[in-house]
Amino acid sequence: MDLTLSQMICAGIAAFLVGFSKTGLTGLGILIVPLMAGIFAARESTGALLPMLILGDLFAVAWYRQHARWEIVLRLLPWIVPGLLLGFFTLKVVSNEQLYPMLGGMILFLILVQAVRDRGGDWLENRMPHQWWFSAVIGIMAGFATMVGNVAGAIMGIYLISMGLEKKSFMGTGAWYYLIVNSAKVPFSAALGLITARSLMFNLAVSPLIVLGAFVGLTTFRHIPQKWFIRAILILAALAAVRLLFM
Repeated sequence: MDLTLSQMICAGIAAFLVGFSKTGLTGLGILIVPLMAGIFAARESTGALLPMLILGDLFAVAWYRQHARWEIVLRLLPWIVPGLLLGFFTLKVVSNEQLYPMLGGMILFLILVQAVRDRGGDWLENRMPHQWWFSAVIGIMAGFATMVGNVAGAIMGIYLISMGLEKKSFMGTGAWYYLIVNSAKVPFSAALGLITARSLMFNLAVSPLIVLGAFVGLTTFRHIPQKWFIRAILILAALAAVRLLFM
């Protein structure tokens, strides 16, 4: 496919950030959405980005798989399906531009929930994240957000922090979750015509930069203290919400 110089630069940065965010600092993924929208149309960009994310997920699973908390993954997965279906049918009738403010509002709401939980006593801090309905709400929201705009990272980041995971367990649990969910999205995106021969050729061209980003992310991750890792996730989630509100 023919790209302008500015589009080639955006493609390179987006591909590198996909790899880096999967193995280094999850949450940076929100920066990828506007970069991809500068290359493809808003809806088409979601299909072009999906195979890139899956490649990044494979690297994340390879490195962090042994740290996964499967009880958390399995608790969420049944609720992802309704979210994916809701997102699938929503994409048929609503543009991404109309959905972005809704997604931003959802993320801000979860940040507020996290802030209240931190100051709300034992029940809110220790027991609420383990209630079945909390996982149900997060699962549906994450499934919807990932289907309509590949922006579930901020939602999942806040949820995994609320579960009190240390950073390796955070990455391992998220790695398996994202690989399963992103793989499940492929037939939906194909049915909507969002994955095309053109987008797959683009994916092949940028894949070396995804691999490079994954290795740089792994090196960076090793040097991030737990406290700053959590702070970075929350800050990036807040920035993601603001960015979505004004896209």
